[in-house]
Amino acid sequence: MVSVPAVVVAAPASGSGKTTLATGLIGALRRAGHRVAPFKVGPDYIDPGYHGLAAGRPGRNLDPVLCGGERVVPLYRHGSAGCDIAVVEGVMGLFDGRIDEHNTEPVAEGSTAQIAAMLGAPVVLVVDARGHSQSLAALLHGFATFDSGIRLGGVILNRVGSERHEQVLRAACARVGLPVLGALPRLDELAVPSRHLGLVPAVEHGSAAQSAVDAMTDLVAAHIDLAAVAALASSNITGPAWDPVEELRPAVDAAGISAVAEGLPASEGVPATGDPGAPPTGGPIVAVAGGAAFTFGYAEHRELLEAAGARVVVFDPLRDELPSGTAGLVIPGGFPEEHAASLAANTHLLTTIADQARRGLPIHAECAGLLYLTRSLDGHRMAGVVEADAEFGPRLTLGYRDAVALTDSPLWQAGERVRGHEFHRTRLATAPSDALAWAWRAPSGETVREGAILHNVHASYLHTHPAGNPTAITRFVSTAAEFARTHVPA
Repeated sequence: MVSVPAVVVAAPASGSGKTTLATGLIGALRRAGHRVAPFKVGPDYIDPGYHGLAAGRPGRNLDPVLCGGERVVPLYRHGSAGCDIAVVEGVMGLFDGRIDEHNTEPVAEGSTAQIAAMLGAPVVLVVDARGHSQSLAALLHGFATFDSGIRLGGVILNRVGSERHEQVLRAACARVGLPVLGALPRLDELAVPSRHLGLVPAVEHGSAAQSAVDAMTDLVAAHIDLAAVAALASSNITGPAWDPVEELRPAVDAAGISAVAEGLPASEGVPATGDPGAPPTGGPIVAVAGGAAFTFGYAEHRELLEAAGARVVVFDPLRDELPSGTAGLVIPGGFPEEHAASLAANTHLLTTIADQARRGLPIHAECAGLLYLTRSLDGHRMAGVVEADAEFGPRLTLGYRDAVALTDSPLWQAGERVRGHEFHRTRLATAPSDALAWAWRAPSGETVREGAILHNVHASYLHTHPAGNPTAITRFVSTAAEFARTHVPA
């Protein structure tokens, strides 16, 4: 089967304007009649939200560190099904990825360059033109020749100061034989609100997010040669698409448990946003926290939960009750620190979750989810499931982690090794007294132990990708099915 052609939007460094260009390019290609598949390299949760608005379909991630390199191509084929072109936004600089002093290859694991090579797709380099003149030719020559496995297909000049400036930069590109696909002027009004972890998520930004996406689309449509970008797109990959049901088969065999294997039918037609009222009949209901406070998640998570037999119902902890019949709860990452007072005001939900946790409700809480389960967040009452208090911290914690599970839980067994990612600027002011979830070795050499396991709760700062951990999904849904049999009225 012929793969969907792609272009990879990269840059020499962070802050060059990749997200504006990629989002605008997705929107402009869609406006021109293309069916565009949007992707983001790495563990980013925020940029795919803007990509999704521009494309009219979910933004997805390609992360060989969290999912395994063998899944990148299948996940790409899955996410691009039904499309005629894909736009892949890179991460940081083109060759930046996981920092590993033992890696001797020019391409770092998890880098944009690695993804471009895996897909056999050309790279469009976005250059922040401020401060550049003729020397841009040397920079482009270095990026074009650094690794022979990467094909630099063209350049987009961003934040160009004047017509004369553009002429000089185009001449520099011509010196190294790279076509200029477009030049964008400096426009401050396109700035999207940001905070301590980057852009404000599209869900929180509301109608203003759509307005920002529309503005990005207009800008790219006016200044980028879309026909040239579409003609440049290509991909030479082969093999089947990722399928959540097929992905779970080895996990089912390894775990020896599955809600599907136990006769609970997979759901069909469950709405994307849950109705906290009477649930449909079928397999165990897994409630997933959403809304403005919990925006971090992967599309494949829901797909795997449903493939394992769960019926996913999304609810908003800012205003909703726990959906009726809930047999499992997922509280993903996000920005609860920005909504702590409103979360605290929904006291009935906090009490319900605490009561259900004590009864054995399986709960998977990552980062923001951990904060929500603590006693307090910046002085505001939270659920009190985890015996700790949380607060906004002085510095950002960021990076991939090679973790080992310390305690059995509904997702992992003690001793299992998992690759995860930390991304937060909060901290636990008091250490939890519960059993610890993970341990890993920090870059300093220090052993870090964190998270909390109690009852059937797994709470941790560590983000994981469900596609890289299918066995954890089958275990969680199986535990939810058992809870439904013993605690949820028929």
